[in-house]
Amino acid sequence: MKRVVVLDYGSGNVRSVVRMLERVGAQVQLTADPQQVLTADGLYVPGVGNFHACMAGLNAVDGGSLIRQRLDAGRPVLGVCVGYQVLFADSAEPSDLALPGLGLWPGEVGRLDAAVVPHMGWSTVDAGAGSTLLEGLDGERFYFVHSFAPPRWKGAEDAVVSTAQHGNTFVAAVEEGVLAGTQFHPEKSGDAGAAMLTNWFKSL
Repeated sequence: MKRVVVLDYGSGNVRSVVRMLERVGAQVQLTADPQQVLTADGLYVPGVGNFHACMAGLNAVDGGSLIRQRLDAGRPVLGVCVGYQVLFADSAEPSDLALPGLGLWPGEVGRLDAAVVPHMGWSTVDAGAGSTLLEGLDGERFYFVHSFAPPRWKGAEDAVVSTAQHGNTFVAAVEEGVLAGTQFHPEKSGDAGAAMLTNWFKSL
């Protein structure tokens, strides 16, 4: 059975994440132990709350280095919600910490340009051409809870970029090699979320 580590860095309640990954067939460990993180078939990076607080938590467990080591070794990483946002260079979200992101993808995560913020609820995701995560799921609805998101993609042209709308269009998911991320919460998205995580799990 393939093993997935959910990175434990104090990002909040992740029991629903563990349950959903177990539902799709993964052997799941919630840990920040470097050996377990580096050797797992897949690494799931959760995240809720403030971008900069999440970065502080990641830094405390050397999360950035562990993620980079996995990527250098060709081992898959999936970031979700703020765990997706921290893959970018920076965020406009206010904080006394003002910590930069991991910079694995260029660009700043910005505040949603919408009449109602935060965006809390179900929205349709338009899958990018060739998406592995969203294979068979183009136009499905996923669950979002956020006030910030990358407004546009500034990275490599061969990355697979999927979008959603709340006010203006924003980048809802990115797939580039073994690194992937989603702004929406698959573990809160019912059957569509389970199907997306199944697609990721099968790719490990």
